[in-house]
Amino acid sequence: MQQATFDSRGSSIRWTEVPGAEPARVYLHGLGSMSAVYHAHIAARPALAGRRSLFVDLPGHGTSDRPREFGYTLEDHADAVAVALDTAGLLGAELIGHSMGGAVAVVLAHRRPDLVSRLVLTEANLDAFPPSTAASSAIASYGEDEFVEKEYARMLDAVGPLWAATMRLTDPCALHRSAVGLRQGSDPVMRTILEGLSVDRVFLQGELSGELAGRQRLEAAGVSVVTVTGAGHNIMFDAPDAFAAAVAGTG
Repeated sequence: MQQATFDSRGSSIRWTEVPGAEPARVYLHGLGSMSAVYHAHIAARPALAGRRSLFVDLPGHGTSDRPREFGYTLEDHADAVAVALDTAGLLGAELIGHSMGGAVAVVLAHRRPDLVSRLVLTEANLDAFPPSTAASSAIASYGEDEFVEKEYARMLDAVGPLWAATMRLTDPCALHRSAVGLRQGSDPVMRTILEGLSVDRVFLQGELSGELAGRQRLEAAGVSVVTVTGAGHNIMFDAPDAFAAAVAGTG
């Protein structure tokens, strides 16, 4: 396991790494998740083997530290990931981001374009103020103290065993602030950033999640939008072959 200090108090962002050829692939998880749990089985597939791969846990999540003084906005997360990539000696990495991790990847590509050569986004959040049915909106609807003291435990019971398995390893304060930051979005907003980037961009949308809002505009801006048959939000679990092909650039 590797680590890098991302704030003035000595807090560390951590990742596990598989050695291999450059450019490296950097995997970023969603809200309340962990990178290796969602992506290591994909990186191990024959089509993706042989490339340097980093599985980064965002601040407050998984193995990374969870400072109470940290803001956990999208920009905060992106800057922490930048510290990790700088420490790892990376330039021009391929970022594979799921859900909130995709939003963080977009913001990172905007703030540190030297670090990013390609984006593969899995149902990434592109807009501020997502629908009330979105998990981030549900979490952000509570005040921080109320969520930490009461609603966090209830949510673990409500989200089902798959998500709860990693959410229980997420600091409740970090989870709430990350949800608030995700709901707030970035400035400029993630969709605008994505449309303006010049790197190779792939957006994966699960068929079961419905049509991607603004798809035609994204495609007009050069984003390759792929609808994955039979998959929902967690495409890497629902359709691992299609997911791996998209990451490899053959899907």
